[in-house]
Amino acid sequence: MSAAQIKANADQRMQKSLESLKANLAKIRSGRANPGILEHLTVDYYGTPTPISQVANLGLADARTINVQPWEKNMVAAVEKAIRESDLGLNPATQGQIIRVPMPPLTEERRRELTKVVKSEGEETKVAIRNLRRDANEHLKRLSKDKEISEDEERRSQDEVQKLTDRCVADVDKIVAEKEKEIMTV
Repeated sequence: MSAAQIKANADQRMQKSLESLKANLAKIRSGRANPGILEHLTVDYYGTPTPISQVANLGLADARTINVQPWEKNMVAAVEKAIRESDLGLNPATQGQIIRVPMPPLTEERRRELTKVVKSEGEETKVAIRNLRRDANEHLKRLSKDKEISEDEERRSQDEVQKLTDRCVADVDKIVAEKEKEIMTV
């Protein structure tokens, strides 16, 4: 593997870490309704645990209500049960074929707890990014030791990996700050 491939691989994996952080933060609910909150739930679909997005249409009725419309009539009860029994603390209401999931307003104390969760998710992502940097630097050192690249090229490549790491860590900080602002907004 060349130095350029190592840097490209590190960049790609760091971007995946950022995407994972965004997906994890989408599950943390703020005061507003967001269909992404329900996407990690699974429904018992004829004996098979299936993601809710594969058995129902998720949408917004208004700023505080999520509409869930199962594609099959006999799935309404199973979807409602999955939402009710989840760890989200939501209380769905069925109206014929449509399940309405109102989002209760968050208390100040709960908002503070959620910001702590967001910060810990951000820290975990930073650790993952730094581990990727360490792995890339070890690969570069190995290439230099095996005389496949020069020491100068190794240093240049490590500097580029460090700049990449710094950029990704700054992105994590920005994403976390935006989510905290969203949660603390009443």
